Amino acid sequence: MEIRSCVCKSALSASTLPGLTYSLNPYRGCQHRCAYCYAPSVLRIPREQWGTTVEVKTNISAVLAQELRKKKPGVVGISTVTDPYQPLERTYGLTRSCLEQLLSSDFPAHIQTKSGLVTRDIDLLSQFKDAQVMMSIGTIDENERRLLEPGASSIPERLAALKKLGDAGVKISVFFGPVYPTLTTEDIPHILDVFQASGVSELWIDTLNLKPGIWENIQKTVIQDPRVHQLLVKNILEKKDHYRILRDTIIKGGTERCMRVIDAF
Repeated sequence: MEIRSCVCKSALSASTLPGLTYSLNPYRGCQHRCAYCYAPSVLRIPREQWGTTVEVKTNISAVLAQELRKKKPGVVGISTVTDPYQPLERTYGLTRSCLEQLLSSDFPAHIQTKSGLVTRDIDLLSQFKDAQVMMSIGTIDENERRLLEPGASSIPERLAALKKLGDAGVKISVFFGPVYPTLTTEDIPHILDVFQASGVSELWIDTLNLKPGIWENIQKTVIQDPRVHQLLVKNILEKKDHYRILRDTIIKGGTERCMRVIDAF
């Protein structure tokens, strides 16, 4: 994968996502290489080029510091397009530098990630008046995770990160999305119990959105596992009510466990 340094003219952009005022993306491109990623469509990058290059916005912290002096206070979503804690964050530390600026300016920070690296910044996150970390988890099956999210942290690492953050007083939640189409209603109670054991009481749920090129990309990825491929074809293309049934089961199970479930299906 090619890593390119670049400079940005702006750091914050207006967000239309629920609960967010601004979005902040220190990187353009992602090393996680999730087969179902929608970011190429958002960034207008040809899907065949996605996962080959990541642009590192080396000056984003300085630009952010200038903007925070002028912007109206609001919740900053990190990162709304590409993961702020992808592996190269260990080297560049741009997300941490941006968190330092947000903390000093008293701007709330809401993070979404698939990486256990977020625990590195507990010292900063625990000082915010309003900080939240939402961990994206679409399955707890590691074999399927390796197929569809090869560059992301393992599920055990993500769950352990949630527990560590929660124990430190940082607000945590799970983005259960996209809910893997391989799941059945029988899987849901155990998955919810696993989330709850990690201290999670808030759950956002979403379906697999097949934007242009995504289904073709998934097929190329899972063809090496006939079982997973067969399940995906059955539950995405043939069994039209599969996601509706899963959704209803998740909402019911979350209610029974006194979990707050936000439905983005």
